[in-house]
Amino acid sequence: MSRQLVPRRIVFPVLFCALVLSAAMSQEVPVVKPESVGLSSERLERISTAVQRSIDDKRIAGGVTLVARRGHVAWLKAQGMSDREAGKAMRPDTMFRICSMSKPITSVAVMMLYEEGHFLLEDPVSKFLPEFKNPKVLVKPASGEPYTIPATHEITIRDLLRHTSGLTYQWNTDLGAIYRDANVASGLLPYDGTIADSTRRIAGLPLLFNPGEKYEYSLGLDVLGRLVEVVSGKPLDEFFRTRIFEPLGMKDSYFYPPDNKLDRLATAYTYYDGKGLNPFPDTPITEGAFTYSADYPTRGPKKLFSGGAGLVSTAADYARFCQMMLDAGKVGNTRLLSRKSVELMTQDQLGKLNPEWGFGLGFGIEGVKAPLSEIGSAGQYGWGGFFYTLFSIDPKEQMIVIFMGQLHPDGDLTLNRQVHELAYQAIID
Repeated sequence: MSRQLVPRRIVFPVLFCALVLSAAMSQEVPVVKPESVGLSSERLERISTAVQRSIDDKRIAGGVTLVARRGHVAWLKAQGMSDREAGKAMRPDTMFRICSMSKPITSVAVMMLYEEGHFLLEDPVSKFLPEFKNPKVLVKPASGEPYTIPATHEITIRDLLRHTSGLTYQWNTDLGAIYRDANVASGLLPYDGTIADSTRRIAGLPLLFNPGEKYEYSLGLDVLGRLVEVVSGKPLDEFFRTRIFEPLGMKDSYFYPPDNKLDRLATAYTYYDGKGLNPFPDTPITEGAFTYSADYPTRGPKKLFSGGAGLVSTAADYARFCQMMLDAGKVGNTRLLSRKSVELMTQDQLGKLNPEWGFGLGFGIEGVKAPLSEIGSAGQYGWGGFFYTLFSIDPKEQMIVIFMGQLHPDGDLTLNRQVHELAYQAIID
């Protein structure tokens, strides 16, 4: 029987009927005794110790950690400050820029439309976005000017899901400056345009390689966000809200949080050797051709729905999404995906294209091509975000681990990964 992480049909009616709890309390996530799900309370406290050490060392302002097992949250803790300079404490419902943790949600949206029969994964994306017809590939000779040649294949929907499309990001040394000059949106800056505008611009630019030939982390999920809009006839934010967030009870997940929730958005920080931990500057940071900011969820036209980077969420909200995946696509009595689609999304799709590690359709997959480098389970899957967020889902152990911080650059801090290992060492059954 499928279990919800936070069963709304049970928890929220009880809270409302009690008539003794405040509205704020009704947002709290019930946390069970860790031993009831095979975890050690004493050992889970090691997570708190590690996070506090990084706070005390002024490597991070604060964070929220969550561990769930067998459909129940066993650990949810906020530590440090969401805004150190303002003296604002971190809360369990603090909101974070989750950046590339938006990608798995967009991937689920694509697979929902796939299940409705709108397309096959091997269909060219140009079938729905004709601007991607007849792509060209960049050639950089040893001498002379770069030029382009026709691609041997068109970009498929599957290529976009597994990052084998030939697209890239602005930080790429070969195409980054071209993307910047063409005003392609990265999702990490206020942008005067829509995802349709940015998608049309990227479609007119050369690819790094022929689609299907290599893996290159890319803006492909932004293109898929536009695909969702075209196929569904809804803006991406509306599709997410009505088809994913509301069924899952994700009440604090947005591209642009409403004004009455902005005070819950954590401040983003930078860490540089010699300068230490500081709030993100008011002006964007530029690294080569790549420029990014922290104010994109709160400033600007707010028209860009970046499927690859744009979402803001909480640890509890994202845990609901993870539990849906862990429960084979089902939440309560509502099914978002079939079990078979979840199986497809969480098995390696790269094969020989990347012999070192696995990637499915929206998720990185551990232990499928090489032994695990740290404790965990072969087949666990997850991903992270630009501003120091990370999650993992483990079907074998029925376990979810989430770390939420707001830090970039991170100065090689390994806390986000340590939280994962400290959650696993707490397993006692």
